[in-house]
Amino acid sequence: MNKTTLLALGALTIGTCSLSAQAPAPAAAPSATVTITPAFVSQYMLRGVRLGGPSFQPTIEYASGPLTLGLWNNFPLKDKVAGQSDPELDPYGSYTIELGKDLTLVPGFILYTYPRAEKPNGFYQLTFEPSLALNYTVEGVKLTPKFYYDMVLKQSLLELSIAYSIPLKDIGSSLDFLGQVGTFKAQDALENSSPGFKNYGNYWLAGVTLPFQVTKESKVSLGWAYTKGSDNFFKQGSLAKFVNTGAVGRGVATVAYSYTF
Repeated sequence: MNKTTLLALGALTIGTCSLSAQAPAPAAAPSATVTITPAFVSQYMLRGVRLGGPSFQPTIEYASGPLTLGLWNNFPLKDKVAGQSDPELDPYGSYTIELGKDLTLVPGFILYTYPRAEKPNGFYQLTFEPSLALNYTVEGVKLTPKFYYDMVLKQSLLELSIAYSIPLKDIGSSLDFLGQVGTFKAQDALENSSPGFKNYGNYWLAGVTLPFQVTKESKVSLGWAYTKGSDNFFKQGSLAKFVNTGAVGRGVATVAYSYTF
């Protein structure tokens, strides 16, 4: 999620000036912000599964206090998956609840929408995935265990994320590292199938992002990650399981520009 950094200014006194002559109060932080982020990725990977080649993935996000609402989109530019929707439009939201120092609880949701998905080929046009995350930061390391449940796919997913940032003051940037591991199981992975298709598997990701502040309101981010799916199978009824060929290992390069107002 996007973050706003605030600079607090202390009151100044000069010589023998009275303490009652205080400097003007700093401007209050905006109560709400909107951030627009056009981004390009070299591969569209989701939880260790390749869903397409180079893609344009713009996001618009509204944040006000603990509330975040947004719309993430995917427009494939090459290597489109046959029968899957172009575009993908995913509204999302979350609410951060402070539980203590360096500890928050974050309920959220994603509404996956695929307006032109081909149902006869087993693709859903809409699924809904609530989630619950716990964020804990210790010695600069952010740990986030998270549980997702897709109510349409009947899919349970457990994921653990680890994030750490190294400041690069000389160039006004940082190295933002992210690691993830996850496991999932869906009872109804494909639409219009009887008996239903199960899908289950594991995945992991390791990546780094290098952000550069361009102006007070905007920044450019360069990222690279490697992600891989493993032990990913489909199974229908009493038939033998078979491998999901979309579960592969790929490196993903990302270039993004964000503007906040």
